[in-house]
Amino acid sequence: MNQKYEVVIGLEVHAQLLTQSKLFCGCSAKFGGAPNTNICPVCLGHPGVLPVLNKKAVEFTALMGFGTNCTVNETSVFARKNYFYPDLPKGYQISQYDKPICENGYIDIVRPDGTEKRLGITRIHLEEDAGKSIHDQANETLVDVNRCGVPLMEIVSEPDMRSPEEAYLYLSKIKQIVRYLGICDGNMEEGSLRCDANISIRLRGETKLGTRTEIKNMNSFRNVEKALAYEIERQTEVIEDGGKIIQETLLWNADQNVATSMRGKEEANDYRYFPEPDLRPVIINEALRSQIRGTLPELPDTRKARFVQQFGIPVYDAEVLTSSRDIADYYEKVVNVTTDYKSASNWVMGDVLKVVNDSKSSINDFPISPEHLGKLINLIQNNTISGKIAKEVFPVMLSEDKDPEIIVKEKNLVQITDSSAIEATIRKILEANKPEVEQYLSGKDKVFGFLIGQIMKETKGKANPKVVNDILKESLEALKK
Repeated sequence: MNQKYEVVIGLEVHAQLLTQSKLFCGCSAKFGGAPNTNICPVCLGHPGVLPVLNKKAVEFTALMGFGTNCTVNETSVFARKNYFYPDLPKGYQISQYDKPICENGYIDIVRPDGTEKRLGITRIHLEEDAGKSIHDQANETLVDVNRCGVPLMEIVSEPDMRSPEEAYLYLSKIKQIVRYLGICDGNMEEGSLRCDANISIRLRGETKLGTRTEIKNMNSFRNVEKALAYEIERQTEVIEDGGKIIQETLLWNADQNVATSMRGKEEANDYRYFPEPDLRPVIINEALRSQIRGTLPELPDTRKARFVQQFGIPVYDAEVLTSSRDIADYYEKVVNVTTDYKSASNWVMGDVLKVVNDSKSSINDFPISPEHLGKLINLIQNNTISGKIAKEVFPVMLSEDKDPEIIVKEKNLVQITDSSAIEATIRKILEANKPEVEQYLSGKDKVFGFLIGQIMKETKGKANPKVVNDILKESLEALKK
């Protein structure tokens, strides 16, 4: 980006809430049904029908407010947002305008250089989703209204982000929080987490905001980053060429990596907001606020700090382990069994997550219980088996989540720690590898590793590596005399 300019970015994130039913009726809110099957007269806005508010959706939105340091208002009001699209049967969307459920919050992000930045949240409000227009190969547009009425929580940031990278980190943190709270699955590909970006540029040092554009249709975090980078470059070129930025809505084309104009950007008055006449104001009194606040789990930043302090693991490890609530829960169950916290961290971050990621599954589907993994680590810690043998036991556990102690006994994998047995093996290896021994005695220390390898091969990896290392050194030093 041209260093003359500063970019200003604000994000509007829509999170589909994990309620069983829709926001104003009893229809299923589940994703993936056959088109136009999860619908009723309320979804379709038939004359005379009345909406009934889903209490769980309100509680979820308030919970997000507490999770992002917002003020959760005692009184909030629903409004009608009027616009006319084929996938909006009522001709209006029930949303919130000037009196949302949550206001004035923030989250903290950590940039790659290790510095923290606080990003403001203007508001979090509740609204119903619209349907979906499907453009088929016959140049026809089909409409699926299953999604009409599904509860959406909209999180509107302050224009505090100054790079696509910061926007990516903000979006990642929002996804992490909603998943920790269990209120949204955060799946951008299925549309349960969506993001619109408002972006403008201005000369460095200016305080007045430039003319902004809005980018829609970004279905992954990386596409958000790419779309913002594209729009920064485009706006910079327009201004450098003496042109002016037009306030408009752009659609991101991920296949071509370009944003194309969709329409002029609407302002609030274009939607002709007015209070929803069929819904009373939402009252979240102190008793209910206290009850909702009491369900707030330990959030990722707090949990990360605790992992570092309580278990003495590096910050990087704690970040990986707390990236998901399920992964953090799994790790905590492992360290309930073993006190080797760092080894537990290494196993979860390495072997466990490799299997989870390769299979594109969840750690909840991982076949080895945390209790059994903790026992495996203990077998290494108490010298029953070596780390190498543990790597052989692990695949067996994957196939049948068996107690590792039983596997080790059944396969006769107990580590050899008897020094006399190891001494006999070392004498045999030294006798069979006299040229290498001579090289070592002449000062070529690298041969030591070769000899270790031969001993471990002879014992089928069962010899205690530390005991082997110590006795081999003593044996070789004795030969020097």
